[in-house]
Amino acid sequence: MPEISLDKLISFVEEDAPFGDITSEAIIDPVDTGAIIVAREDLVLAGLLECTRLCVHYGLTVTTNYNDGAKLSSSDRVMGLNGSAYTILLLERTLLNILGRMSGIASRARHLQDIVSAVNPHVRICATRKTAPGLRLLDKKAAHIGGADPHRYCLSDAVLIKDNHRALVSLDEAIRRAKCFGSYHLIEAEADTKDEAMMIAKAGADIILLDNMTPFMVADTISLLKKAGFRQKVKIEVSGGINEESLASYACLDIDLISLGFLTHSVQNADLSLEILAKS
Repeated sequence: MPEISLDKLISFVEEDAPFGDITSEAIIDPVDTGAIIVAREDLVLAGLLECTRLCVHYGLTVTTNYNDGAKLSSSDRVMGLNGSAYTILLLERTLLNILGRMSGIASRARHLQDIVSAVNPHVRICATRKTAPGLRLLDKKAAHIGGADPHRYCLSDAVLIKDNHRALVSLDEAIRRAKCFGSYHLIEAEADTKDEAMMIAKAGADIILLDNMTPFMVADTISLLKKAGFRQKVKIEVSGGINEESLASYACLDIDLISLGFLTHSVQNADLSLEILAKS
């Protein structure tokens, strides 16, 4: 997995305190203390590594019994911190924001992948590029920790021919050009109809993205691809308007991937809190 740089993590703190923490500077004595971060709900932990790196950089001592991906229960102690009281308070919100967002994504991904795996162990859910600007690596990593496929990290990763590309160049010509462009990237193309799916398969794409199709339409399209001998030559991804309630109706089909934009564009943070213990 790509690792977010320490400089990027530090920039989160600097964004929160560009000229220092005036509250702590005004009222806190220069003392050392301890603190704990506690889970306030059941969750899949994510962001622990990033928070640990940040704390160590700022001179805090970190203790924890967990790794990213662990399932925690409400009231479990995520990590302990020791060091400057001022530093702990400086980092408090940044640490909770990272842990909360990443654990929220990871927890939801784990829940949804469990639903899918219970129906069809072959199918994997995927994150998308619908992430908060500047937080993509964290969002994608969190989804991966939860069990989702991270999909493309960026436009440089793979070819994905979508409707706006097709408005400028025909579908078969787009795939032909993509294949000529290079041999080291997967080629995926979006289909809105079964006829487009057949065209994509015949043109030699690696993945067909069936977009905004009902489960019946997906099943019908796959049946057509099987009859033509193309099903085993391509991966099938479905996307568009799929939610938790409809997830199983897609997972039971002969598909490979289900991409879910809401994993990262509609994040509900996990609930965690930081509590100062006492002066050391």
